[in-house]
Amino acid sequence: MAKRFYETADIAALGDEFAVELDGRPVKTPAGKPLAVASRALARALADEWQAQGDKIDPKAMPLTGLINTALDRTPIERPAMVRSVLRFAETDLLCYRAEAPQDLVDLQHATWQPLLDWAEESFGVRLQVTSGILPIKQPPAALAALEKALDPFAVLEFTALASLAAACGSLVLALALAHRHIEADQAFAASELDHDYQISHWGTDEEAEARQRALRSDIAVAHSILTLLEE
Repeated sequence: MAKRFYETADIAALGDEFAVELDGRPVKTPAGKPLAVASRALARALADEWQAQGDKIDPKAMPLTGLINTALDRTPIERPAMVRSVLRFAETDLLCYRAEAPQDLVDLQHATWQPLLDWAEESFGVRLQVTSGILPIKQPPAALAALEKALDPFAVLEFTALASLAAACGSLVLALALAHRHIEADQAFAASELDHDYQISHWGTDEEAEARQRALRSDIAVAHSILTLLEE
């Protein structure tokens, strides 16, 4: 980790955007672009990450900066590949794979996940197939094409956040529901962790599982914050 070399992190206008500055000097992305966004609130959140650093700069403690760096440096160039990657989460969407037993888990999955699939069908014309068990099923090409079309309206920053959400949740439907404000971040977390929480309720947890859940909750919160702050 690099030693902290600045006193104050702040923001400044840069054309139509707001850039992060360290002691008045602009921060650059790894590719050399200004760390600048159109939202003042998002820029302020980025600056707050830099201001919160201690004697050494820990990139792992700046997840928002890392995701915005990806959005600015990689997404404009790699978006087609990223779209293909995101669609793979739809091909194996968490919400489509249900338990065969016990019945209370079957019922819980249906009550939690099916309304989200119904929303996707109503919103985007996406009818995904549902199965019981873990054997993979092939989703209809028309459904995947509709989901790909649903990604088109997302600008660079929003799409990067959406891709991160899909990866964190293992579900493109959950990511879209959160991005479209159909659900909140805590609901997305609960839906994505339904099976694990069921197991915990019956057999308890351990430090490794708790650490994994903390990381997942953080990933969802960071990506969701981009979507939220861009609206402010």
